[in-house]
Amino acid sequence: MTKKMNVESFNLDHTKVKAPYVRLVGITKGEHGDEIYKYDIRFKQPNKAYMEMTGLHSIEHLMAENIRNHLNNVIDIGPMGCQTGFYLSVLNNSSFEDIIEALEKTLQDVLKAEEVPACNEVQCGWAANHSLEGAKEIAEEMLSHKDEWHIVFAE
Repeated sequence: MTKKMNVESFNLDHTKVKAPYVRLVGITKGEHGDEIYKYDIRFKQPNKAYMEMTGLHSIEHLMAENIRNHLNNVIDIGPMGCQTGFYLSVLNNSSFEDIIEALEKTLQDVLKAEEVPACNEVQCGWAANHSLEGAKEIAEEMLSHKDEWHIVFAE
């Protein structure tokens, strides 16, 4: 038996998941009753594929800016260091369907984008490291598997 780790994803058997998927990682309850819902939005199969950094960086900017147009309770969306997905944290929203709908609309926004927001040296820490086309390819691939997003584990 493997020792239980403090980080939820370190306890996830990455050889058993089937990307792409959207998975509720956990709910953190605040002392005043607020709840933070954290989602694992996995774009690529762990240890088999990953997002190229320039596309990942650009889709991060695009999703961070646009998802807030579809969900008003976003705390944060940020990439995983393994380059296979993102974590999304939202406040007081237990509706999985809201998350799926917002993600789909956000990825559609990526496909329609004509530029990467905040892609300059004033607003970004590595402004030369972007690819709008790469972001669109990632979004298109994820959207093409939307019917599978609810399936987390391979059978």
